[in-house]
Amino acid sequence: MTDLIAMGQAAQAAARTLAQLTTKQKNAALQQMASALEAATPALLAANAEDMANAAQLPTKFTDRLRLSAARIADMAAGLRAVAALPDPTATADRGWRNEAGLFIVQQRVPLGVVGMIYEARPNVTVDAAGLTLKSGNAVILRGGKEARASNVALAAVLREALAAAGLPQDAVQLIADPSRALANQMMRLTDYIDVLIPRGGAGLIQTVVRTATVPVIETGAGNCHVYVDQAADLQMAIDIVVNAKVQRPSVCNAAEKLLIHQAVAAAYLPALAAALTAHGVALRGDEAARAIVPSMAAATSADWDTEYNDLVMAVKLVASEAAAIAHINAHNTKHSETIVTGDYAAGEQFLTAVDAACVYVNASTRFTDGQAFGFGAEIGISTQKLHARGPMGLSALTTIKYQIRGNGQVRQ
Repeated sequence: MTDLIAMGQAAQAAARTLAQLTTKQKNAALQQMASALEAATPALLAANAEDMANAAQLPTKFTDRLRLSAARIADMAAGLRAVAALPDPTATADRGWRNEAGLFIVQQRVPLGVVGMIYEARPNVTVDAAGLTLKSGNAVILRGGKEARASNVALAAVLREALAAAGLPQDAVQLIADPSRALANQMMRLTDYIDVLIPRGGAGLIQTVVRTATVPVIETGAGNCHVYVDQAADLQMAIDIVVNAKVQRPSVCNAAEKLLIHQAVAAAYLPALAAALTAHGVALRGDEAARAIVPSMAAATSADWDTEYNDLVMAVKLVASEAAAIAHINAHNTKHSETIVTGDYAAGEQFLTAVDAACVYVNASTRFTDGQAFGFGAEIGISTQKLHARGPMGLSALTTIKYQIRGNGQVRQ
């Protein structure tokens, strides 16, 4: 039987130890964890094979995230080493000053404490979360989806053994292996022990956590992402960006789901864009104006504009202006990642300013919204809210501030 109170207490004790570690100690543990993952590759692949067999009937968008390979395990180990190489956010003060009373005030960055993670069939999250929380001085309690249970149990065991080998508390990383919904609901209300809760997965999971939790939640990214092809776009650049944003890995939240095209270039551009996408197996759904140019498209419904497909499906809409594109995006997006393809500098700058999203691009694929691509090492999630973090969340997003005040006998008059 899983005792979440006991897990919470153990996590708090571990967090107190982690908060006092030197950067050198944390980095040594991360290196130990990375080497342990590599050494355990055969056992991890065997555990993942069990999960994959049980998930044989699930859609590709789930099994793609669930599947481990030797290369993916090597990438996880490399991610831990990349985190070890990053600056420690708790090692230096943000700023310091002396006030009128002569007190020296330091704004110091400190760990959040205990981080809770609730996520779906993504074994890589187990490793990314463990690495980022350790480097930032936090303990973590993980609750993965039932589809990845064997993989997550195996990964957590390897990471905990590596922590012990490094002389650190194993309970810095804990996994709730029981997938029951009752336990998940209890975890969401564990306010005495968990300082912040981060959900990762589809819109349904995220909204369930936001509605249910009493622990503070950082809402992460469902991704209804758009590519807008402006009238000043270069066609070949547009093809390259749209195809990459949709096709390179369609099951993830930074893949593009919608294509908007300025009506002034639609007749010239849409057939080529549609041909490039369908050559990669993308099923297109268009509005009436788009279907008049490419009749083979299925008809888009009103629900399509708000749907995150996580699959080789894309909805297409023609717009009369950049302003119309921006209005459509702001009405239907999930505040994740949006991009414009244009050769017009002013249009690009207007898009950057007016679109409400965590990441807004000019002439680049939405697929770059990623902690590793941004230079953060790994990421613990992509926040689509405005408090306390936004966009790819690396180490600094897992810290808060403490004011340390030094005096020499001052009393307030």
